[in-house]
Amino acid sequence: MVAPERSRRGGSTLGCLFSLGLFVAALYYGVHIGEVYLRYYRLLDAMRFQALMAPTIKDDAVIDRRLVAAADSILGQTPRFRIDRGSRRITIQTEYSDRVELPFFKHTFLLHPRAEAGL
Repeated sequence: MVAPERSRRGGSTLGCLFSLGLFVAALYYGVHIGEVYLRYYRLLDAMRFQALMAPTIKDDAVIDRRLVAAADSILGQTPRFRIDRGSRRITIQTEYSDRVELPFFKHTFLLHPRAEAGL
């Protein structure tokens, strides 16, 4: 016995369209929220580099000036950096907020990057 032939007129099913819409929405939200963390890791990388270079730089004002310039280009704002130089370690830390406003989602991320290195 042969099964009856189905209609193949090229129309999409509602489930497929819903899944595709859900995927596009997740991608849209993910890209915008991912940018927050991308900026965070770029700033953290700059802080770690300055912490590693600290044994050759004797003045903390030079490190602060470089980090302020990096933060201004990465974040568009200049958070205040705290540089603690001990006898064997240097710690650089800061705190800043980054706001994301999307449809149905508004959130302020409070971020605390911190870098340490030996002297």
